[in-house]
Amino acid sequence: MSLSLPSGFLWGAATAAAQIEGAAHEDGKLDSIWDHFARTPGNIANNDALDPAVDHYHRMPADVALMRELGLDSYRFSVSWARVKPADGPANPLGLDFYSRLVDELLGAGILPWLTLYHWDLPQAVQEKGGWANRDTAQRFLDYATVVHDTLGDRVSHWTTFNEPFCSAYLGYASGEHAPGLTEPRSALATLHHQHLAHGLAVKELRARGTQQLGITLNLTNAVPDDPDDAADLDAARRIDALWNRAFLDPIFRGCYPDDLLADVAALDFVSLIHDGDLATIAQPLDFLGVNYYHDDNVSAHPLPADSPAGLRPTDKPGASPFVASEFVTFPPRALPLTAMGWEINAPGLTTLLVRLGDEYRGLPPMYVTENGSAWDDVVSLDGAVHDTERVAYLESHVQAVADAIAAGADVRGYFAWSLLDNFEWAWGYEKRFGIIRVDYETQQRTIKDSGHAFARLIHGSRSVAP
Repeated sequence: MSLSLPSGFLWGAATAAAQIEGAAHEDGKLDSIWDHFARTPGNIANNDALDPAVDHYHRMPADVALMRELGLDSYRFSVSWARVKPADGPANPLGLDFYSRLVDELLGAGILPWLTLYHWDLPQAVQEKGGWANRDTAQRFLDYATVVHDTLGDRVSHWTTFNEPFCSAYLGYASGEHAPGLTEPRSALATLHHQHLAHGLAVKELRARGTQQLGITLNLTNAVPDDPDDAADLDAARRIDALWNRAFLDPIFRGCYPDDLLADVAALDFVSLIHDGDLATIAQPLDFLGVNYYHDDNVSAHPLPADSPAGLRPTDKPGASPFVASEFVTFPPRALPLTAMGWEINAPGLTTLLVRLGDEYRGLPPMYVTENGSAWDDVVSLDGAVHDTERVAYLESHVQAVADAIAAGADVRGYFAWSLLDNFEWAWGYEKRFGIIRVDYETQQRTIKDSGHAFARLIHGSRSVAP
């Protein structure tokens, strides 16, 4: 596969602390909301727990060696707030030491550390004080961010404040499918705004400390009207676009919430949550935008046929929340292949999204695809290998989609595969495998899948092709 990509295009893979580390109560770490959430039967498939996950906490050097074997330029990882400041208390030196050792290991392997401060693992003690629905949590996040920066700021250049605030707000506080498992739409909107505020406060402080590369990662979609000639379907797609995309993009890059969003959620009195000066704080200049993309969303305002599968939960279709009642918005299937998650495969949608972002948000910073990948029911062959041909095809088609977006004028400078390792896949537990490296959950043995080898070839090949 020959690709035309800009010089210096960054190749990486991504993980999240709660999904891979394990060691849930070692070296001072205490519960995150996900540790707590997983203890309630029925919250997680098969009642799986986050410990030992894939034991990355103890196997980190060997995992970094695998990254180097794949030829990664960068590794996108998250820091666990519950490990660094357990129980909303003082900094935990042992927790910070783990991330310091990880950064040193990466730098020693010639791999750029790409740090995410928040990938959903709020300390349970902070949740018990109101969590993200409490405005004070924005200040707590700033305190946590400065503690991490005090330790790692001399070696980490790329800092992401939040990963997918959509999920931690809507799925955690409105639909109840993710931790902390609440079904309180107004609390979800409060979470949306307070996470934005925390992002702005952290960017402002870390910028003052001299940090050069600051950004945020958003999971974005193309909201496609099922019938583009149907006014009701068009409006349903507009509402999804407002709630799932522009509610995150506009405050950060335009300093305001979309007017149509404010009208859509007026009954929840969202505007009263916005204090004077908040939007100016949120709209801090950024150096990059991380874009996570898995699939589009085909949207209708009409009921699904009677023979359709039972209602779609947010874990099946991210974001199906009480904001958009099921009788007003449905997600009819299209004639497209599906992954093991039931998500459609449509690589050109990634091109469409990246080009749209560049066209509609003038002055947008460079973009990086910070997550893209697919889950499949992997099988270990008799030769001990994992011949995951579907994942190989998915990766190659989506990397080509990125190249097509660049050719169309989108400023995209890197691609991170999700995920480096099979791991704890949130409410799905260990049922769904996204890794380009297989993990045997009983032995913790790692095996590079065919997709991992294919990704390594893509990386090597891109370096051999003149831009």
